[in-house]
Amino acid sequence: MTTSILIADDQEDIRSGFRLILDSQPDMTVVGEAADGESAVALARELRPDVVLTDIRMPRLDGLEVTRLLSPQSRVVVVTTFDLDEYVHTALRAGACGFLLKRSGPALLIEGVRAAMAGDTLISPQITVRLLSRLSGPEVKASTTAAQVLTGRELEIVRLVARGHTNAEIGAELFISAGTAKTHIANVQAKLGARNRVGIAAWAWEHGVVGPE
Repeated sequence: MTTSILIADDQEDIRSGFRLILDSQPDMTVVGEAADGESAVALARELRPDVVLTDIRMPRLDGLEVTRLLSPQSRVVVVTTFDLDEYVHTALRAGACGFLLKRSGPALLIEGVRAAMAGDTLISPQITVRLLSRLSGPEVKASTTAAQVLTGRELEIVRLVARGHTNAEIGAELFISAGTAKTHIANVQAKLGARNRVGIAAWAWEHGVVGPE
């Protein structure tokens, strides 16, 4: 099935760039664009896209209000330049299915759409690391439960996920393929009962598997 997407951003070059990235995927198609929040809400209600990508700072209505008005009927992913904690918390409370930074790159944008379609929530790794680092205890107190639940390789994977590394970066660090890294992450999710990478990272910080550098 093809995922239909609406892009809301007041910058035409951003909308064009996102359209180019998403339309290149065989299972995704951009069905509409909006340059302001009111148009985004109206188009979303008319076109009923599977996923709405919205910036935060837009004319007429901002992206946080767009999220509040469209959720939970629509899957909304916030894609913005601004990574303020207040914006992250407000967007997620309003029902956003993801919070991505524009500088995160095409791969994460595509992954964010797929996560939203899967009922998941994806947050840019840079934000995840900052938010979750506040949960950390001393790294020397790494839980014995962690060693009992995960293999040594899986613990290495978890530490890198908690630091915000992508599959490709994990593969390069551990001299394995990105596909193998992805398989390890799926196994870790199953063992920990984590819904996504954010859940893995939260578990790592909470259990002292990783701490401040």
